[in-house]
Amino acid sequence: MGKLILVPTPIGNLEDITLRSIRILKECDLIFAEDTRVTKKLLNHLEIQKTCYPFHSHNEHKSLSNAIDKIKINSTTVLVSDAGTPGISDPGFLLVRECLANDIEIECLPGPAALIPALVASGFPCDRFVFEGFLPHKKGRQTRLKAIAEEKRTVVLYESPHRLVKCLGQIAEFMGEDKKVCVAREITKMYEEFKRGTALDVQKHYESHPPKGEIVIVIEGNNE
Repeated sequence: MGKLILVPTPIGNLEDITLRSIRILKECDLIFAEDTRVTKKLLNHLEIQKTCYPFHSHNEHKSLSNAIDKIKINSTTVLVSDAGTPGISDPGFLLVRECLANDIEIECLPGPAALIPALVASGFPCDRFVFEGFLPHKKGRQTRLKAIAEEKRTVVLYESPHRLVKCLGQIAEFMGEDKKVCVAREITKMYEEFKRGTALDVQKHYESHPPKGEIVIVIEGNNE
């Protein structure tokens, strides 16, 4: 019976991969990747040649049975996402659950996740926090925003660049224009940026400076 190892990959700066992760990628039998093209670039950078199979959100349900069969007949299988830790707003949870149901050993290496540096560098309390991932695009979005408005702990969200201005506007609408936020963009990359201020001020900034890249929004808890 084989085992599955979840290997976090850099969220931007390729130097952030660990020595242990490199060793596992070299030693494993095969790799399941969110996007094989992205993973191949990382493997080429590390001078590693390895067979990669696609395992992404569009085929996750359909590929489970086939993936389990491959894991069982190989000694070590690795799961990676395009960036960060598999399962954190990326495919992975279903495969982990199915492996456990089949008595397959699971191992998860520590490593990059955009929410942690964004939270720590925000300046908001990080002893207790809530990670919301991506908010629903339509149905249920207002319900989540209203719940976050009452949350006393620091809240961390992921958001796409083309929805950032709208999201900041909704934060101002449901939580108050003076609600303090920190937008972390392109973490670990060349154009890394942290924009701190009220939801309204940060919204105005990005209205005149359209953002690009990966976005994390950190929201100060409700202290009232």
